[in-house]
Amino acid sequence: MISRLTGKLIEKNPPQIVIDVNGVGYEADVSMQTFYQLPALGETVQLYTQLVVREDAHLLFGFSSAAERATFRQLVKVSGIGAKTALGILSAMNADELAQAVAGEDVKRLSSAPGIGKKTAERMVLELRGKLVSAAVSDGLSASATDETDDIVSTLMALGYNEREAKAAVKGIPKGTDVGEGVRLALKNLLK
Repeated sequence: MISRLTGKLIEKNPPQIVIDVNGVGYEADVSMQTFYQLPALGETVQLYTQLVVREDAHLLFGFSSAAERATFRQLVKVSGIGAKTALGILSAMNADELAQAVAGEDVKRLSSAPGIGKKTAERMVLELRGKLVSAAVSDGLSASATDETDDIVSTLMALGYNEREAKAAVKGIPKGTDVGEGVRLALKNLLK
């Protein structure tokens, strides 16, 4: 799993960018929210990433913040929303605006995003209610702690465990534990 990239920005062709990391060019699709925050060509950039593996392709998506990536991960779990549609939604509104629209059940605002009709917007409200937290309505969870837990769960799933097993294994891990140590502790929990 590729979780984060830091390197020199060498290409910008919306929505795709290329980051040179020690001589290896990583192509990633980014939301327009992230695209407008990118530095000039040749400068150093750091992006949180999500690798999506499909039957016909391996696609890398980049995000300017862990919150945007966490929102993307929730969006692709909604029935009828794929990775490209989720990126389109995050181009139309940032993670906070999306969380507020879902919490306020603003179907009109949600259906204004490209590729989202009224029924999909209603499904988003139903399936994402309580799962997206805006900065204004934060419930005290730190984004980095949530992000580290998500990374640990993703790593366990890449190792062959199902989502239920992976989530159960991370329950006893203290907040703020780094991903490597968290995976080690989770594997110990799974072997009990």
